[in-house]
Amino acid sequence: MNTGGRLIAGSHNRNEFVLINADENARIRSLQELSGQTCQICGDDIELSVNGELFVACNECAFPVCRPCYEYERREGNQACPQCKTRYKRIKGSPRVQGDDEEDDDDDLDHDGMMDPELVAEAALSSRLNTGRGGSPGSQIPLLTYGDEDDDMYSDRHALILPPSTGYGNRVHPAPFTDSSYAPSQARSMVPQKDIAEYGYGSVAWKDRMEVWKKRQAEKLHVIKHDGPGFNDDEDLDDPDMPMMDEGRQPLSRKLPIRSSRINPYRMLILCRLAILCLFFHYRILHPVNDAYGLWLTSVICEIWFAVSWILDQFPKWYPIQRETYLDRLSLRYEKEGQPSGLAPVDVFVSTVDPLKEPPLITANTVLSILAVDYPVDKVACYVSDDGAAMLTFEALSDTAEFARKWVPFCKKFSIEPRAPEWYFCQKMDYLKNKVHPSFVRERRAMKRDYEEFKVKINALVATAQKVPEEGWTMQDGTPWPGNNVRDHPGMIQVFLGHSGVRDTDGNELPRLVYVSREKRPGFDHHKKAGAMNSLIRVSAVLSNAPYLLNVDCDHYINNSKAIREAMCFMMDPQSGKKVCYVQFPQRFDGIDRHDRYSNRNVVFFDINMKGLDGIQGPIYVGTGCVFRRQALYGFDAPKKKKPPGKTCNCWPKWCCLCCGLRKKGKTKAKDNKTNLKDTTSTQIHAVENIQEGAIVAVSNVGKRSEANQMKLEKKFGQSPVFVASAVMQEGGVPRNASPACLLREAIQVISCGYEDKTEWGKEIGWIYGSVTEDILTGFKMHCHGWRSVYCMPKRPAFKGSAPINLSDRLHQVLRWALGSVEIFLSRHCPIWYGYGGGLKWLERFSYINSVVYPWTSLPLIVYCSLPAVCLLTGKFIVPEISNYAGILFMLMFMSIAVTGILEMQWGGVGIDDWWRNEQFWVIGGASSHLFALFQGLLKVLAGVDTNFTVTSKAADDGAFSELYIFKWTTLLIPPTTLLIINIIGVIVGVSDAISNGYDSWGPLFGRLFFALWVIVHLYPFLKGMLGKQDRMPTIIVVWSILLASILTLLWVRVNPFVAKGGPVLEICRLSCGN
Repeated sequence: MNTGGRLIAGSHNRNEFVLINADENARIRSLQELSGQTCQICGDDIELSVNGELFVACNECAFPVCRPCYEYERREGNQACPQCKTRYKRIKGSPRVQGDDEEDDDDDLDHDGMMDPELVAEAALSSRLNTGRGGSPGSQIPLLTYGDEDDDMYSDRHALILPPSTGYGNRVHPAPFTDSSYAPSQARSMVPQKDIAEYGYGSVAWKDRMEVWKKRQAEKLHVIKHDGPGFNDDEDLDDPDMPMMDEGRQPLSRKLPIRSSRINPYRMLILCRLAILCLFFHYRILHPVNDAYGLWLTSVICEIWFAVSWILDQFPKWYPIQRETYLDRLSLRYEKEGQPSGLAPVDVFVSTVDPLKEPPLITANTVLSILAVDYPVDKVACYVSDDGAAMLTFEALSDTAEFARKWVPFCKKFSIEPRAPEWYFCQKMDYLKNKVHPSFVRERRAMKRDYEEFKVKINALVATAQKVPEEGWTMQDGTPWPGNNVRDHPGMIQVFLGHSGVRDTDGNELPRLVYVSREKRPGFDHHKKAGAMNSLIRVSAVLSNAPYLLNVDCDHYINNSKAIREAMCFMMDPQSGKKVCYVQFPQRFDGIDRHDRYSNRNVVFFDINMKGLDGIQGPIYVGTGCVFRRQALYGFDAPKKKKPPGKTCNCWPKWCCLCCGLRKKGKTKAKDNKTNLKDTTSTQIHAVENIQEGAIVAVSNVGKRSEANQMKLEKKFGQSPVFVASAVMQEGGVPRNASPACLLREAIQVISCGYEDKTEWGKEIGWIYGSVTEDILTGFKMHCHGWRSVYCMPKRPAFKGSAPINLSDRLHQVLRWALGSVEIFLSRHCPIWYGYGGGLKWLERFSYINSVVYPWTSLPLIVYCSLPAVCLLTGKFIVPEISNYAGILFMLMFMSIAVTGILEMQWGGVGIDDWWRNEQFWVIGGASSHLFALFQGLLKVLAGVDTNFTVTSKAADDGAFSELYIFKWTTLLIPPTTLLIINIIGVIVGVSDAISNGYDSWGPLFGRLFFALWVIVHLYPFLKGMLGKQDRMPTIIVVWSILLASILTLLWVRVNPFVAKGGPVLEICRLSCGN
């Protein structure tokens, strides 16, 4: 069989064969380029040992050193490894040197005959001739072929071919055996059945040895191809026997565990706090308050609930970690100079609903930051979902596409950050820092002027859209706008960029920009944001089908132009990327005052809780700033990690092995046969005849199975053959022969309102339906399938957004989140009872349980915050007279709470202000939004009464923090205001009673007073929010709160459950009243 002048080179790191042209014009790559295993002293390749394994000089650190340098170092040098300084041990075949006498190994040279050390080293060098390395400039390597070719002979039975005098690289050690007698001018014929060792070129068994060598290298190096079937978890990267590789082959990221000096005391304190909590409840239950039994019992029930909630929140933070990415290694691996970029394509999703509440200017800035991202332009496609079918959004996006032709080249030319023009031009910093281009100032001024004109144009569109014409909107060509009826309109798709040769002002290609508005008809449940995101999944699969997806809200722009590259360091990592379903970035916000009165930044959650989850199975999905693996969204299970072989009869009784083995042998036999057949057919190199015969059988088998598989896929994904075909493509891509018009017709079909009927969309595929917080549910389903997620926190925040900073909008936002948690709690997807037997870890389940249970904490929280006022008004208390033991116990409890918070702030990098604001808003949100969400969720699930959430306003600021002082009336303000008033009244009554009763009443008053002040201090930001800028509380709030507080007070006086019945108890004073 003729090889056609091609080479087969072994790449041990990638575990594959590489076929290379060997003609006179071809560039032959050395083993150094293919594997990266070169000697770190001389630069030559590291040869194979006699048994086919890669030569390893140091067994401690596996520092790459070739055999000649190893022999020279032992003979002439310091006899130690250059990296770990460990003394070299004698390897079989090496002569003894001074210092080897204490070793117990027998001198194998005594049996093999005395050899010159230099001859041994030179003989070892000669083994490179069969691994693809050329000799000295004068040497000629013979071409080996078979004289009589057999039809059943595989092509890989041919010997390796090398052209003469490649001249690649400079040799340090002279190549032996360069006599011209070994250089015939013609290829010699060889008999396949004959051992070619007689010819002087090794053995026919090289293939078997190579397979064993590759298997051992795969086990040692844990290096696989990116698109291979195997997977190695990132926990396996700490193998001490793993040799050093070149920079392009190193892992793309690494874990940075919290320092033991910080995390170990934190863990010990958690255990101590748990023990103190047990002693606390032991004391509380065994010491009831007899004269206020109802108060005591109520307080104990509330405290038990708080303890359970604390456990669910605390233990998922047991393994906090941080991560570090290596963007330079990503470029070395996937971006070779002079070759097309190997980075994976990414589809970016932007969702918007109401352009009057989510201004188009903010959406335009988000889109511009995506189009200017630091990523290959042919690998990025931006899809904007307009779920409100607003012509305002369509026109604004059209103008944005035109402005992007100027903005994108400006950003990439001068490497500016951030690449959202609104935030770039308004940032208060020296914009000339690190700028050396002489035309930067001139072009920046021109670009700022262009942006101001663009901004005026967008504002004019917004002003025009305030009043809708009676006949509806019309487009520029006079046709009516299809989305005039928001609830009844067809699907719309418009490709603005990435087609018809549209380029930027410098003549470069631009990323694709697509406008999508799904079809809506009366009588269909469109599932709000989750349904819109699933429509984008299908549209993008038909048009571009990138293997990865980035989801951002319309008000979250890309603040770090390398954000996608940061995510690809995890997704495309050959060692750990195959099992990652999504990479979540923390949310950071602009436009929030430095005090962050209502904890809008949510720093405690993003910098403490999410780091803890990253050490278990990964963070939860928070709805934006997340890069997904498309296959994970399709409901596929995570790749399984191959388990090591089980115990053998050497360590377990024979009956145990037989019992377990015989029972499993029959079940796994057929599966193993299929697996072996699949592996064999995927790795074996066939001859031409075998390929042709196997192709007929394979085609017939595939034809029989294709119909059944197609029906299953269509039942799962829907009746779109183009989408079904794209769904099974792990690496993405669209059919080459499909025309754009055909794809657009198919895209219109997949966004029709009835496409999801009788499919698994929203149940097992895509964003999961059943809750307004579809993000928690979607991430939970992926984790149940065995996937893991990653939390990425680059030094420069990847995304930034705007937050509702006034009190009313903030409470409505929290209300929507809590309502979604209640819906999940009352659904079949509740993590308390769903997902067992899958891949969800227990501590990860604790976190998900806490995320759906926390709204129920509002009930005991409101009751517990009311107890101080009740105690002050009645003179009772929830604890009996405190003993020394009880006093010490209470002090230890408060100290453990405080120290736990301090240690969390240390390893999480959170300031005390952020931590305290989070504690305050936990009480404010629990007493207002969580309570209303609980009742709304019960009405929605049990009674079918649906409640629409309010989209939080994201208006552009007219002044510094002007939104902070805007007051909007909402019923959410009533419960916290009532708690404030009754506790303030209780403090006044209690102090007045102590003043009138004398000095002895101040001692019992202290505990009740501290309890009431604790509630008032936590509600203080709420009080400031109601006062607003005018320092005056709205009248309606005062009236409602005083009325409610008065009713509760009068009811308490009329029906006091803590006063003994049967009339007053009269004590005998032993005085004669008759006299």
